[in-house]
Amino acid sequence: MELEADILEFRVPTENNKTIFIWDIQASLSESHIYESLRSVYSAFGALYLVKVCPNASVVAPGFYALVKFYSAAQASKAQRATDKQCLFQDAPLKVRLSTKQNPAFLSAAQSLSHAKCQDLANHYLGYNGWSTHIITVKDISKCADVGWSLDPGSQGELLKYGCVMELTVPQHGVTCRGVGVAEEVVDQEKGPEEKLWKRGKLMKRARDKAVVAAFEKVLLIILANGKVAVECRTDREEILPDENVEGVIQVNDISWSDFEVGSAEEDDLPWNFTTDDSH
Repeated sequence: MELEADILEFRVPTENNKTIFIWDIQASLSESHIYESLRSVYSAFGALYLVKVCPNASVVAPGFYALVKFYSAAQASKAQRATDKQCLFQDAPLKVRLSTKQNPAFLSAAQSLSHAKCQDLANHYLGYNGWSTHIITVKDISKCADVGWSLDPGSQGELLKYGCVMELTVPQHGVTCRGVGVAEEVVDQEKGPEEKLWKRGKLMKRARDKAVVAAFEKVLLIILANGKVAVECRTDREEILPDENVEGVIQVNDISWSDFEVGSAEEDDLPWNFTTDDSH
């Protein structure tokens, strides 16, 4: 029985039932061709977080196997059922299985998506013109660094720290939410003002990207059975964000900046689990 609605979050999909494995891929095909073919086939079922192609181990027959990870468990299951034992892009049928055993490495809290993947997921379900962001404030908060912060003795470095508040809007769904991002780096004063100017621009962009990610983390995409999408925004009553007319001042004491320092997961760091469901 199909779920009537599927709820997607802007976080790295950690559940293994969102992953399918494909093997018996022919050796005559190139990795790039396999990658593009898999992405084309499976993106028709829903947004993809990851597509990865690898050559078979030397102890087995030449060829390839692949991993495809969806944001939705329902879409992964549907894709597995529809493509198992099908030839798709080659002459021989493929074997496609859904991973079912939970990997302990995935039991911790889900990590934030990267800025680029947030955009990809939003574009897939909302359209390129279906959402927008704009800056509420971006500010140099270097002097607001922790009181106990200090450089190594004899260091010529200077701490640069920027904070940003971004607003995310999904106009067709009447949804608006905000996110905070902070970025910091130590600048070597001996390298001159050009180095400081370059790093200042870099930090402002990083803070903006983190703020956009933080805003997307509050968004829930509700995929209905008929394919339509609804959007909801989670609110945190304890979070205090500045209003638009605060002249660029971020209320540092009212925001837990550490909440927005979580780094984005790297695809290659995700452990693979080859336990599959052979009941199909």
